[in-house]
Amino acid sequence: RYHLMSLLCRSNKSPWVCLTCSSVHCGRYVNGHAKKHYEDAQIPITNHKKTEKQEKVQHTVCMDCSSYSTYCYRCDDFVVNDTKLGLVQKVREHLQNLENSAFTSDRHRKRKLLENSSLNSKLLKVNGSTTALCATGLRNLGNTCFMNAILQSLSNIQQFCCYFKELPAVELRNGKTAGRRTYHTRSQGDNNVSLVEEFRKTLCALWQGNQTAFSPESLFYVVWKIMPNFRGYQQQDAHEFMRYLLDHLHLELQGGFNGVSRSVILQENSNLSASNKCCINGASTVVTAIFGGILQNEVNCLICGTESRKFDPFLDLSLDIPSQFRNKRTKNQESGPMCTLRDCLRSFTDLEELDETELYMCHKCKKKQKSTKKFWIQKLPKVLCLHLKRFHWTAYLRNKVDTYVEFPLRGLDMKCYLLEPENSGPESCLYDLVAVVVHHGSGVGSGHYTAYAAHEGRWFHFNDSTVTLTDEETVGKAKAYILFYVERPAKPAAEKL
Repeated sequence: RYHLMSLLCRSNKSPWVCLTCSSVHCGRYVNGHAKKHYEDAQIPITNHKKTEKQEKVQHTVCMDCSSYSTYCYRCDDFVVNDTKLGLVQKVREHLQNLENSAFTSDRHRKRKLLENSSLNSKLLKVNGSTTALCATGLRNLGNTCFMNAILQSLSNIQQFCCYFKELPAVELRNGKTAGRRTYHTRSQGDNNVSLVEEFRKTLCALWQGNQTAFSPESLFYVVWKIMPNFRGYQQQDAHEFMRYLLDHLHLELQGGFNGVSRSVILQENSNLSASNKCCINGASTVVTAIFGGILQNEVNCLICGTESRKFDPFLDLSLDIPSQFRNKRTKNQESGPMCTLRDCLRSFTDLEELDETELYMCHKCKKKQKSTKKFWIQKLPKVLCLHLKRFHWTAYLRNKVDTYVEFPLRGLDMKCYLLEPENSGPESCLYDLVAVVVHHGSGVGSGHYTAYAAHEGRWFHFNDSTVTLTDEETVGKAKAYILFYVERPAKPAAEKL
């Protein structure tokens, strides 16, 4: 947008400008040519009489032209201070003026396009009047679509999202840096990072309608700090990220923050704490209150008939796509019956005989024996997260099951999978779809993630920084990877009459 382009790879994504020589290269989120520029600029010092003051001049500072953050490659850290003359701020203002100028000159053309656009436009006809599309995209920081798809899905789970947005802000720095933007990097101490706080900031930035895309870089740096598995810029598994994210949010919330204990905050929202018995790794938090359910694992010895029962808490259910459906790739393919979400749920809960590699240690027989296993759902969560196991290891690589699985947008009935269905009301086990994460491509380490989510009765497609309106038919055709279903609220007694 500033007509800045990397000189090496011709990329116009994430341009970084060197504040020493003004050359422009792609940043660390693309091909890393800005870092290569720094490395090439480092000339070995052969004169041992160089003073310490002269050696300090070797710092090379770059500025991200998208977020205006400054970064020093030698320190491997973001820079929050400025020169005495405020030169860094002047560069920021200059780039902002360039952006505003480009925006002004292009605004008229964009307005024409918006006015003439169809359903997938940034403007929407509501009751005869035109309203702006308030959804905000998330910038891709370099193969971070896996994170963006999960964040957009969670942001549309109203009860979960509102809890974080209503939390008090946490100021992680005091004194001279108070009120300034805080950057979290690998070089900062553990005490200076808060996943809950950065998650809260990201959720607050979405659905405000004052920007088309938000850069979640501060959250990403915290992820790097506390989740080493996700360091780097290679593609990651969205489901694995979601589990790590929820687990770490749960652990951090248990410890309390900003002087406010977790129990006090939960008490303020009685709907979350009431009758919640699912605790994973300690006391209950909003994570377990919303996503937590309980499974009963029932194992029977085939030799003596001894039955063993165990209750396991869960935040999501990982479902196999039955083998008989794995060659059926599209919804319109006519060979054989179509795979449905009910087929996957039935495969998960049906009685299964364990193979030779999973022999059960029978306490009565005093040795490992053949056995059967069956899962029942003892307690359903408020938000049911279903993960379709599309990636399977073979001898040398991880293959993707590209089968289309039909799923309901409304009225998913989970009653037949309950341990004690007779104790549930006629409508207490119904769920409606609120978000879908889709993986496009052939492998877990490649491809691209996007998400569909419902917000105030409308469906949106979130593709990193691009957000478009879509319809239920398009959502229903998606090859789902992760499905988020929200418990349908029970009807008041007056309505039932």
